[in-house]
Amino acid sequence: MAIELLIGAARKIEVQERPHWSGRLILIAAMLCFTALPLFGSEVDRKVLLRDVTQIEGVRDNQLVGYGLVIGLNRTGDTQQTYFTVQTLANSLQRMGVQISPGIVVVKDVAAVFVTATLPAFARPGMKLDVTVSAVGDAKSIVGGVLLLTALRATNGQIYAEAQGPMAIGGYSEGVGGNSRSVNHPTVGRIAEGATVERDAAVDLSHFRTVSLLLQNPDFTAARDVADAINKEFGKIIANALDSRRVDVDVAASGVTSVPTLISRVQNLSIAFRSPAKVVVNERTGTIVMGGDVRLSPVSVIHGSLTIDVQTTHMVVQPAPLTNGKPETVTETKVTVGDAPAQSIQLEEGANVDELIKGLHAIGATSHDVISILQAIKAAGGLQADLEVI
Repeated sequence: MAIELLIGAARKIEVQERPHWSGRLILIAAMLCFTALPLFGSEVDRKVLLRDVTQIEGVRDNQLVGYGLVIGLNRTGDTQQTYFTVQTLANSLQRMGVQISPGIVVVKDVAAVFVTATLPAFARPGMKLDVTVSAVGDAKSIVGGVLLLTALRATNGQIYAEAQGPMAIGGYSEGVGGNSRSVNHPTVGRIAEGATVERDAAVDLSHFRTVSLLLQNPDFTAARDVADAINKEFGKIIANALDSRRVDVDVAASGVTSVPTLISRVQNLSIAFRSPAKVVVNERTGTIVMGGDVRLSPVSVIHGSLTIDVQTTHMVVQPAPLTNGKPETVTETKVTVGDAPAQSIQLEEGANVDELIKGLHAIGATSHDVISILQAIKAAGGLQADLEVI
């Protein structure tokens, strides 16, 4: 309607002031451009690149783990009761030609640790990895320690990296007994680029006959849009949506000889993607996250508050003067019941999350109350979204 009015105004200006029509029409065109921006802004905002919503099947990270020792601690390591630390130290010394009995080793300056790292896709020998070192015994702190050479293995038992070096700790623990202070976790450290990749874990893309795109959030509409965008880009049908998560791209039919080049072209395409309507609830922390597309059917919420307060008082009653009585302890219990009047909110058809939250805040509902109310609304069929409790 606004555009039609502006066009009519332009025509009127053209008739009445024809000598200056060019400048006026330029002004009107600029106004039209700025007026049209909000109309198409939401459409542009929904565009996402395929690289942001999909991943390539077979191209992924791998988890590595190892068991080792941290040495050089200031008497904050494992105690004598942590037998596996003593045994590990004895085994390490034995490999170096030192024969000792585990029963005579004192390990206050040594701690047994697990070392974890993430091996990225296409990792090559010589690459550096960050590692996390975590104590597994009863060490008080691993501050100032040095990780001994530790092999990092994948789930197949093969060694893919070796880790070693001094650690950076984000916490500390000082003091003795009850007069002590601990900040963060002094038993967990990190070594930046502390591991070196020893085994080639790269995926050979040249053998790919089909590139499979996996949607991070399964959706049949999104899978169809991904396939349509790829087919439109190449001008022929080379992509096929198999289900709500997987889209296969035929490498040979694409005419692209290099698989990395094909993946690059595909990942830089964009689609109009809408996140599914979902409400995620964390009952442990009282956290509620709701998407903007969540809609509610007409619903009424009645919320009341019943409080019961029980107070117990112990009083000592002294005997009367000039009597042989003894002081007695009397227990007095007082029960107070408070029942606040029920409060209610009403939501119309198509109400959104903002209206629901404002209404619940208006009646004084806490985060845990909101969780119970959402579950009740979902059970009543008023919440048009998936409710996920984590």
